[in-house]
Amino acid sequence: MACQYFAPCDHGADSFTIAIPKVTFGRGTLAEVGERAQSLKMSNVALFTDAFLKDGPYVETVTNSLKKAGIDYQIFSDIRIEPDDVCVDDAAKFLTAHNFDGMISVGGGSVIDVAKAAMVCAKFPAPVRDYFAPPVGEGKPIPGPLLPHIACPTTAGTGSECTSISVIRIRELNTKFVFASPYMLPDQAVIDPTCCESLTPKAVASTGFDLLSHALECYTARAYTQWDKVKNPNARPLTQGANPWSDLAATQALKIAGEYLVRGVTDASDHEARDQLMWGASLAGMAFGNSGTHLPHALSYGVTHLMHDITTEGYDVKSPFVPHGISVIVTAPATFRYTAEATPERHLEAAAFLQADQKGATTADAGEVVSKRIIELMRGTNIPNGLSGVGFAENDVTRLAESSIRQGRAIANAPRESNLVDLENIYRDAISYW
Repeated sequence: MACQYFAPCDHGADSFTIAIPKVTFGRGTLAEVGERAQSLKMSNVALFTDAFLKDGPYVETVTNSLKKAGIDYQIFSDIRIEPDDVCVDDAAKFLTAHNFDGMISVGGGSVIDVAKAAMVCAKFPAPVRDYFAPPVGEGKPIPGPLLPHIACPTTAGTGSECTSISVIRIRELNTKFVFASPYMLPDQAVIDPTCCESLTPKAVASTGFDLLSHALECYTARAYTQWDKVKNPNARPLTQGANPWSDLAATQALKIAGEYLVRGVTDASDHEARDQLMWGASLAGMAFGNSGTHLPHALSYGVTHLMHDITTEGYDVKSPFVPHGISVIVTAPATFRYTAEATPERHLEAAAFLQADQKGATTADAGEVVSKRIIELMRGTNIPNGLSGVGFAENDVTRLAESSIRQGRAIANAPRESNLVDLENIYRDAISYW
C-alpha cells in the first residue's frame, strides 16, 4: 500500500527530508541533563518551565544535575498552558537580558513551544507574530541557528521535543497558529517516563488523544508526492505530507495508543502503560514533525478560539479552558468519517493499528470503522461526548467553521479537499456521538 500511496505525481515532490533531535529515552534520564548540556558546550543556561513544575521534583532533578556539571542557570517560569504571543515576547526579553549559551525546557508542549519561539525572537528581534505566515503575520524567515536546546517533556502527548514547530495563541485574535523552521528543532530530547506517574487521569487522557490524533493524521495525510516540488531543497518544509519515514513512527504510535491508552488513564500504577504512552508521544512527534497534521488539528483551533464557560477536571486553569488533546479529539470521529472517502484503504490500515474491529468491513466502511474505534477509546477514558461535551451546540457550527478555515496548511494536508461548507458539516456531525 505504501508504494501505491506515494506514487509519483506530475510536478509533485520526488524526495522528502527528515529531521529529528538526538533522542534519549528511559527512566531516570532527567538526571543526565547536566552532562548532556556539557556536551553541547553550555555553561550558562536558561531553564524554561511553568509555575506548576518550578518547585517540583522534575525541575529539581535537572537543576541538581546542572549544578553537579558546574553549569549556571536561571529559571523562567511565567508560562501558561496554551501560551500566547505576549508570553513569548516576555520570555524573549528574559533571554536578551542575560548572556545565555543554552536552553533547557522542562514541561509540556506549552513550555517547549515557548522556548522555541522565544529563542527566535531573542536571537532575531521581532514580535513573534511577525514570523507567522500572512495574513496573520509577515512571514518573516528565521535566518539562522538558535541556542542549543535540550527539551525534556513531562507529558505524554504533544511530541514538541521532537518537532521544529511552535503553536502559539495570538492574543489579539484569540486563536492559535503554527510557525515552523528547521532551526527550531531541539538538539536533544531527554524523555523520562517517570514524569507521567504524577499526571491526573484527565491529563493522561488529553495528551494521549493528542498523540493518537497526531499519528492518525500523519498516516492519513496527503502524500508528500502530491505537494508541488520545491526547487530549493533548503526551503522544503518539514510539514511535507505523509512519507515512508512518518509512516514508520506513526504506525508504532497508533499501536501504542490502541493498546495502552485506556490502561494508562484508568490505572496510575500501570507503569508499563504510561511508559509506553510517553514513548508513543515522542514517536508521534517525530511523525508529525516530518509530515504535518491535518483537519482534526485545524478544527481544534476553532474550538479553543470560541470556547466559553468551560473548565476541565484535573487542570487548575480558569475558565474558559479545553485542553488541546480534548479540543482535537472531540471532532476526530466526524473528521475521519469524512476523510476516509478519499483514501479508504489507508484509513482501514490505520484502524487496524488501533486494534479496531474490522470483521466483515469493506473499504466503504472505512470511515465508520475508524470513527467507532476512536469513540470506544473516548468512552473508555471519560472524554467529553463531542462538541456538546465542551459547551458547543448546533448554532455554533458556522462560527466554528469560519474560525478554523484560516488554518490553510493543515487543511491542505488532508487527503480530501475541504471548503467552508465541508467544515460546517464535520462540526455538525461532531456535536455528539452517543
